[in-house]
Amino acid sequence: MLRLVFAGTPDFAAEALAALHGAGHEIVLVLTRPDQPAGRGQALRDSPVKRLALACGLPLEQPRTLRDPSLHERLRALDADAMIVAAYGAILPAEVLAIPRHGCLNIHASLLPRWRGAAPIQRAIEAGDAETGVTIMQMDEGLDTGAMLLVVRTPIAADDTGGSVHDRLAALGARAIVDALAALGRGELIATPQPEEGVTYARKLTRDDAAIDWTMPARSIVDRVRAFDPAPGATARLDGAAGTTIKVWRAARWSAGDAGAAGPGAVSLPAASAASHYAPGAVLDIPGRIVVVCGDGAVELLELQRPGSRRLAVGEFLRGYPVAAGASFAQRSAP
Repeated sequence: MLRLVFAGTPDFAAEALAALHGAGHEIVLVLTRPDQPAGRGQALRDSPVKRLALACGLPLEQPRTLRDPSLHERLRALDADAMIVAAYGAILPAEVLAIPRHGCLNIHASLLPRWRGAAPIQRAIEAGDAETGVTIMQMDEGLDTGAMLLVVRTPIAADDTGGSVHDRLAALGARAIVDALAALGRGELIATPQPEEGVTYARKLTRDDAAIDWTMPARSIVDRVRAFDPAPGATARLDGAAGTTIKVWRAARWSAGDAGAAGPGAVSLPAASAASHYAPGAVLDIPGRIVVVCGDGAVELLELQRPGSRRLAVGEFLRGYPVAAGASFAQRSAP
C-alpha cells in the first residue's frame, strides 16, 4: 500500500477518496477547497471531500492557496509516494507537483487530449460525442497536458445527461485510480504522451451557457439540454426579454410524423417546413405539446420547470401554465 496525499473537492472526488481509503492506502493528508457559501442564506457549506475525510478520521487541510511555502514544507515532511488529484478546483504549482515521490496523478473526466479543462463532461455531451471516459494522467505544469497512465471508456447514450454521465465517470474514475496505483506498486504503470492531434478545451460553465439559442440546430439544442442537467440547467425565456424564464430539463427533435400523434386539431407540419415558415423561438399550434421552431426544424419540450416550482412533464406543466399558440421564446434567452 502507498502513502498518499489526496486533493479534491466535489462528489466526483469524494468517490475516488472513498475507493482509495477502502483499498487500504494510507491517506496521510486530504486537501480540499475552503468552505463555500451556498443556498439562499449563503451559509458556509463543507465540500463532499471534507465531509468524507472527517467521517473517516483522515487528516484534513483547507488551504486558501497552494503557493504557501509553509504548506510545501508540510507536504515534504509527509514523504508521500504520490498525490492524487480529482477536481480540486485550483491549479497545482510546480513546487507541489515535484514533492511526491511519484509525482501527482490526476483523475480527469474525459478521453484526453479531447476536452482538457474545467467542464469535460458537459462539453462532451453538448458536442454530441458518442463516448467519453476517464484518463489517469501524470500531472505537469500545463492544463491537463501530462502523460496518460490509464484510460477507461464508456459510451454516451442518447438519454444520458450531465448528471448520469458524471455519476458513471465518478465510479469509473474511482476504480481506475485504484487500478493505476496497483500497477504503480508493481512497477507496471507506463506513461504515454498525449497525441498532438485532437486537442479540445472544455470551457468552464457559466450562467450564460444556460440560455437556449433557438437559431441553433435541433440536435444541438437537445444535446445542450441534456448536458446542462442538473447544472446550470437550460433556460428559455417566454415572450421575449420581459417574459417568464423556464428551465428545460428534457427535449427531443420534432419529426414530421409526430404532429399527427398529437390528436384532433394538431397541425401536421414537418419540422423542416415549420422552420421555413416561422422565426426561431415560435411555438407551433400543436395541442398538448410545446413544439418550438429552431434553426433547422423544431424541438419538442418534454420536461419543464417554472421559477419556484418543480420539474413537470409537459402535460402537467401546461395544465398549470398554458402556453398559447402564437407565443414565442426569445431567440437567445437570458439565463
